[in-house]
Amino acid sequence: MSFRATASHPALILDDVRGAQKMLSGVARVTALEGSRHLTELVGAPVHLKCENLQRTGSFKLRGAYVRISGLTPVERAAGVVAASAGNHAQGVALASSLLGVRSTVFMPVGAPLPKVAATREYGAEVRLHGQVVDETLAAAQEHAQETGAVFIHPFDHPDIIAGQGTVGLEILEQCPEVRTIVLGLGGGGFAAGVAVAVKALRPDVRIVGVQAEGAACYPPSLAAGHPVSLDSPATMADGIKVGRPGDVPYRLVEELVDEVRTVTEDELSSALLLCLERAKLVVEPAGASPVAALLSDPKAFRGPVVAVLSGGNVDPLLMQRILRHGMSAAGRYLSLRLRLTDRPGALATLLAALTVADANVLDISHVRTDPRLGLTEAEVDLHLETKGPQHCAEVEAALRAAGYRVLG
Repeated sequence: MSFRATASHPALILDDVRGAQKMLSGVARVTALEGSRHLTELVGAPVHLKCENLQRTGSFKLRGAYVRISGLTPVERAAGVVAASAGNHAQGVALASSLLGVRSTVFMPVGAPLPKVAATREYGAEVRLHGQVVDETLAAAQEHAQETGAVFIHPFDHPDIIAGQGTVGLEILEQCPEVRTIVLGLGGGGFAAGVAVAVKALRPDVRIVGVQAEGAACYPPSLAAGHPVSLDSPATMADGIKVGRPGDVPYRLVEELVDEVRTVTEDELSSALLLCLERAKLVVEPAGASPVAALLSDPKAFRGPVVAVLSGGNVDPLLMQRILRHGMSAAGRYLSLRLRLTDRPGALATLLAALTVADANVLDISHVRTDPRLGLTEAEVDLHLETKGPQHCAEVEAALRAAGYRVLG
């Protein structure tokens, strides 16, 4: 299918997204829309979670990749496709190519999580590890395209990609016709632009809110300047929305159709991921949790019913472990302390008894007795405790000080 839009004239319309929806029938799942009682109580209006983390390949990226590759000519298909990605786009391109019988080469950073690399290979792509950062990987993929004639599949800066991602918006309107606000992660802009094109054409009253990580928020300065602006060094654990510059094609659509762009902190992302896991029983990556983070940070700012799109669930287990610990700490459920005590027999047992009285669960303890910083009769203890919230953290620290311990932090 050939869409009306081109890279130089990004005038996507509803028919483009509807055409993509037909193309994806039987390929992409119509993902579930699940209610969230906890978020509903917090916001004061119905909140639903659109579970694109349960999509094939674990994210919405399959939608755009399949539509883009489907639109290639026979000559282009014969040349194969190439992409660069740290994860979700890589897997979407790999599966879409396999389904369409097209050879795919995917460049990934050397440090890409092993589960994502393995999954991309299993979906049928030839994986090449190159570069320490995505920019280096991207350059290698584009060089490969020039040398071999393979078609470069951009993760967000192409009308076909945007039309494919926009099918999520059509599903939301079908599943929740009463929706008044849609909140979704915003990276380069392809996803938000596609959803906005579909939704605003049918329901111009629905508010579209894009969410960026505070350390990788390229849209606020770009919208202020009136054109895409590059960030020097975007930094966030939410790699799915870690983009240094908006795409040229989606930028104009986001500028015109997205009502608001919000930013969230790393602590808010961690807390949101933890909430999705504990309350919704859903594994979500940091980028996918960004809409929930926005709801948690300012719950009364959203007119309901609200649909928050969980855009992906591809999270490395090691990163998940760190994020959960960080999220528990941000929620006051995890407390790290260093304190000094007198080095004598039974001192450690006495400390543990004081923690028992304070009802703090010891997760890990490190006892240092030989350090130049310590006096002859001193020992230092690092504690990692499971606690019950911010108030309990304060109570534990107060109890230790009251017992005569010197709490260093």
